[in-house]
Amino acid sequence: MKSLLLLVLISTCWADHPSDNYTLDHGRVIHIQENGPHLLVEAEQAKVFSHRGGNVTLPCKFYRDPTTFGSGTHKIRIKWTKLTSDYLKEVDVFVSMGYHKKAYGGYQGRVFLKGGSDNDASLVITDLTLEDYGRYKCEVIEGLEDDTAVVALDLQGVVFPYFPRLGRYNLNFHEAQQACLDQDAVIASFDQLYDAWRGGLDWCNAGWLSDGSVQYPITKPREPCGGQNTVPGVRNYGFWDKDKSRYDVFCFTSNFNGRFYYLIHPTKLTYDEAVQACLNDGAQIAKVGQIFAAWKLLGYDRCDAGWLADGSVRYPISRPRRRCSPTEAAVRFVGFPDKKHKLYGVYCFRAYN
Repeated sequence: MKSLLLLVLISTCWADHPSDNYTLDHGRVIHIQENGPHLLVEAEQAKVFSHRGGNVTLPCKFYRDPTTFGSGTHKIRIKWTKLTSDYLKEVDVFVSMGYHKKAYGGYQGRVFLKGGSDNDASLVITDLTLEDYGRYKCEVIEGLEDDTAVVALDLQGVVFPYFPRLGRYNLNFHEAQQACLDQDAVIASFDQLYDAWRGGLDWCNAGWLSDGSVQYPITKPREPCGGQNTVPGVRNYGFWDKDKSRYDVFCFTSNFNGRFYYLIHPTKLTYDEAVQACLNDGAQIAKVGQIFAAWKLLGYDRCDAGWLADGSVRYPISRPRRRCSPTEAAVRFVGFPDKKHKLYGVYCFRAYN
């Protein structure tokens, strides 16, 4: 009889003191150990997708143990940072503590907390840029307790190999970064190159990536490209001297806010005449990144070779046919011809305000 009474008392005490639970929104309960963490931070999605010029919400919520934070004496500090390939370095994005809020660098005027509920630390980024791509860390601090969650932001876009007029293997890492920027793009990450390889990108020249490595994607193994008997994949040359080593580069670009088009003109043009013709039409001569974005993201198709801003001549084919890239959809590369020859048309780009 005494044992039964003791069992009832223990059961009653346990039911009346649920001190080892988090009570969350919408009746959600997370069970924790007695000496476990009293603050939990979660991202509902590990990866979110958007495109240049779009808006995105990086999800993050925090859950507090009411028995620990019930008095509300500690202010909650929410900090968002962007992770880099150097794991010892993070880029500050946004910090919030009470009424004090601050955005950093290029994020100023473009980021704010969603604030959908009392425990919502989600970050909204507007007018996305190519540089916004990457992994972000949400950190919540209250008193001596803190926890973090990581969210990856992926952008719709296209990876393309690039080399300048000087020829192949002429760019150190810093010049490679600038070459991509000059073509309305950024240097691609390994994940972006890997996704492009999975989508069919095959290129037998090694190029810089954003982490400082040199790699190239092969879908059809062959002797000049690592060997005929090797498996398809992204070949890795490793990490090289960023100042002295010279390779090509893989660039990444995304949707643009404007109109890409082939200029109808009565005559063929030299390079200088092509630049002026676009200006006369209220536009600018198009960049390499813009022709790739129009081809990949808009399905742009034109079987006319035209000048681009870097002095190269290319044309985009999304519907392979005889005399126009008969075997594959691609941006065809004619070369870097003499700029004084009147042999080509021109591709222009007019930005929308």
